[in-house]
Amino acid sequence: MSDQPWFWREKSLAATAACTALAPFACLYSLASDMRRQFTTAWRAPKPVVCVGNASVGGAGKTPFAIMLGQMLKDAGHRPHFISRGYGGTNKGPIRVDPDTHTATDVGDEPLLLAQHAPTWVSRSKRAGAEAAIAAGADIIILDDGFQNPTIAKDFSILLIDDRQRQNNGKVFPAGPMREPLALAQKRADLVVDIVTTPGAPIADALATQTAWLEPETTPNVGRVLAFCGIANPDRFFDMLQQLGFDVADAIAFPDHYQYSTKNIEILKARAAKLNATLMTTEKDWVRINLEMRDTINTLPVRMRVSDPDKLTAEIFSALEQRRGR
Repeated sequence: MSDQPWFWREKSLAATAACTALAPFACLYSLASDMRRQFTTAWRAPKPVVCVGNASVGGAGKTPFAIMLGQMLKDAGHRPHFISRGYGGTNKGPIRVDPDTHTATDVGDEPLLLAQHAPTWVSRSKRAGAEAAIAAGADIIILDDGFQNPTIAKDFSILLIDDRQRQNNGKVFPAGPMREPLALAQKRADLVVDIVTTPGAPIADALATQTAWLEPETTPNVGRVLAFCGIANPDRFFDMLQQLGFDVADAIAFPDHYQYSTKNIEILKARAAKLNATLMTTEKDWVRINLEMRDTINTLPVRMRVSDPDKLTAEIFSALEQRRGR
């Protein structure tokens, strides 16, 4: 189950009462965000900035989408660099991520995944991160998250909307999961993409023009597994395993970005042995497990796919040409 509050999902009198009680705090959260946008002068980088973000707290597939986009730009002859806040890491940056020496405790889990595909910078300051990346040779900056950050101007903003997000109450934090009202986020987006469960699923959002989905990089050897993860949408991972034919003996969800202790892993391994199952987790979780504890733990490598990749790159390049030509 998710670590999100129950009243974000339920439709009951108790949930309504909880949301109503938190409504004043949601108003303050929205007001603070609006004032920050209005009174912040965005810095424009000398190179194009493409942002991949969402309107809700938690994940919507931003990191795998950014990885897919980075590969598209590399295939087109560009030198993209990623910038991430490094959530869960202690290093404020700007620092270039080295997967061979840095850990999730240092830089967070998502930058370690990004750095396997293109140069990645962790920086609490978007401007400092962009300046460091450009000095190191980047000709396009990809922001993994930062849609709500007004300190840096975006030349192209991609808003991801998870189809499961519609099961929530749609209210602004803390009354609900939204960082901002969805309608407001859609107005600032250059492209809206529906993140769906399966290829070919219809577009659910009226302003979305594409769908995207996660799929395994390779066909895994199915078997009996004890699945565990600490991500924003754990059910998506568990459902994927079942759809692929795995016998899921047990499914255990931890909070998003959970830092696993040695005792956690020992308990999971004992539970798997009792169930005669193999431990299975996500790549994002695997980098948060101590190196010496990773033996016998399998991962399911996934990749993001978009319904019309040629259209995606064409829209981005067209927008970048128009805005940089002004």
